[in-house]
Amino acid sequence: MELENIVANTVYLKAREGGSDSNKGKSKKWRKILQFPHISQCLDIKTKIDVGYDYVVDQQPIGKLLFRQFCERNRPEYHKYNSFLDAVDRYEVGVDETRVALAAEVFGRYLKTEDGEAVTDVVAASVVDDASELLDGGSKDIFGECVRYVKNFLAGTPFAEFERSMYFHRYLQWKWLEAQPVTQHTFRMYRVLGKGGFGEVCACQVRATGKMYACKKLEKKRIKKRKGEAMVLIEKQILQRINSRFVVNLAYAYETKDALCLVLTIMNGGDLKFHIYNMCGADTGLGLERSRFYAAQVACGLEHLHKMGIVYRDCKPENILLDDAGHVRISDLGLAVDVPDGGSVRGRVGTVGYMAPEVIDNERYTFSPDWFSFGCLVYEMIEGRAPFRARKEKVKREEVDRRVKHEQEKYSSKFSECARALCAALLAKRHDARLGGGAGRRGAAHVKAHRFFTRLNWARLEAGLLDAPFVPDDSSYKDISMKAKLWAQIGEEINETGELQFLDSTLTDRETTSNVREPTPETSSAIETQSPETPPPQTPPPRTQSAPPPETPPLETPQTNDTNSSRAKKIKKTDSEMDKPHAVYAKDVLDIEQFSTVKGVNLDAADDTFYGKFNTGSVSIPWQTEMIETGCFTELNVFARGEDGKESRTPDLQLVATTNTQEEDTGCFMFARRTLCPQKKIPPRLRAVPVPEHLLPADS
Repeated sequence: MELENIVANTVYLKAREGGSDSNKGKSKKWRKILQFPHISQCLDIKTKIDVGYDYVVDQQPIGKLLFRQFCERNRPEYHKYNSFLDAVDRYEVGVDETRVALAAEVFGRYLKTEDGEAVTDVVAASVVDDASELLDGGSKDIFGECVRYVKNFLAGTPFAEFERSMYFHRYLQWKWLEAQPVTQHTFRMYRVLGKGGFGEVCACQVRATGKMYACKKLEKKRIKKRKGEAMVLIEKQILQRINSRFVVNLAYAYETKDALCLVLTIMNGGDLKFHIYNMCGADTGLGLERSRFYAAQVACGLEHLHKMGIVYRDCKPENILLDDAGHVRISDLGLAVDVPDGGSVRGRVGTVGYMAPEVIDNERYTFSPDWFSFGCLVYEMIEGRAPFRARKEKVKREEVDRRVKHEQEKYSSKFSECARALCAALLAKRHDARLGGGAGRRGAAHVKAHRFFTRLNWARLEAGLLDAPFVPDDSSYKDISMKAKLWAQIGEEINETGELQFLDSTLTDRETTSNVREPTPETSSAIETQSPETPPPQTPPPRTQSAPPPETPPLETPQTNDTNSSRAKKIKKTDSEMDKPHAVYAKDVLDIEQFSTVKGVNLDAADDTFYGKFNTGSVSIPWQTEMIETGCFTELNVFARGEDGKESRTPDLQLVATTNTQEEDTGCFMFARRTLCPQKKIPPRLRAVPVPEHLLPADS
């Protein structure tokens, strides 16, 4: 039993590490998988997609890179406008101490002078004057109108020239690859990480790129038995629309014979419930600074959902997951729903103890329930327990609902005055009195403006430039307080130079089969009672069997201390060893309960329409980001060199007008010629196909 788990974890960790060769997890045939087709096969894509500047350059990662390459290498006179946009982006995410100096530098370089780098030729003089006044007044939004003018210019003649160039044709080739069918053979499958409402969740890796994801499998028969087609399709469609660093993103959607599969961002750091109750000890909490960081990122995730008209309805610790760098994302959008413009929704759905009073009473609402649940989350991170029930308290669901509606939450000394004010405002019983509750889609702006977040640089947080206060599986463990707690558990001393290698486990099951979700991991509405006078026993987190128990972490101690020297042995690690993953935040594979076989359900042709709506393959922005992050874009996006040293079209980008295919030779010596002088077959994707003249660019 243990051997099976060790093997599963070892293979999974090796995949996360990137394998043992130089391909970093890529298949040996990855170049063949991602081989560009002949451009003649891609030109019709132009008639099926948005080819405007706003979409191709502002939203498509590969489109933006190719447009920048076109400007820099073929039209240097346009490059300064992109440089201006980059400078404004750096200003927007600059630290507060340097923002004034950065603003002055951007203004002086691009808007104040008339030299070659200035963009004043496309920005109105009145707009420049307004920016100068804002600069003198210390405003934060100085260059917004200037950026609009520059983008309007780039969307004109420069983008039209780009559209006729080989760089745009290369963009169409990437879009062709993006649209290729996705099947189970696209991925390697690894160990099961957990289970959802309709099937298991396992780790997977894209063969062509080596990128790791989580694959959420939804069994077809189980969906049909529970009549969950609408729920599954809504979740998939919502995930497909989202592109946020604070929400788990959908990268692929495909089907197998037995299941529908959602391939999502993998989060290797476990969920917040595990960190609150297993890594920090009972009733300890995460501390104010760590709670503030996670709360800010969750607020950004809710803001993104609300701006798109989506109410989440299931904000709780087990649905907030950590990635390798310690940043969090919202997961499990199975209960999310679209709120119509100017309308509202109704539904008593959520998790007991986190549902807002208006949800419990089955009233109509918009986005206010998310801010109540968010308040419960912030409270639980700080206090180490939920606001309306003690952990492992035996209480019925009706009693928890009564407390939510009528009782006031209690605050301990763990809360600062600001933290207490934030939670009290979020946990207001009336939705119109709740912080963010009465502002509709703009509720996040009110929450982010609360004094609890005063010192936070939101621009840098949203750009992913702030370091997390805790990094999972980090053998250096910069958080010294966490070191102390872990050392205390094994009865050793600690100093700041000690090294630590830690293995832990348990990724809680984050989904249940009903719309009203009971607290997990308990499966009933009643939880084991624990006397409030008797503190719960503090036990170390359960340890996965992915490797032998870790040795006592070595200490760096003075050599004069003979006692410590005899106990501690210094182990030096290289930088590459420090970067390797060591922990699996998941239950042992044999401890994850398996689903029973669904009987009495048959799949038929009537289900194919639903499966067709689900099976849409790659999601554009995540797919393109994957190509860039894994280095595939850099290695494949090469052009030929002309006699003048400039980039020119490769054979797969060369176009000629063709009206019909070449007729096959049927002469009397055809058989002999094919047998004695065989020619190498051209792969189908490299063959030129007839191209209507109206699709040929003017310069081809």
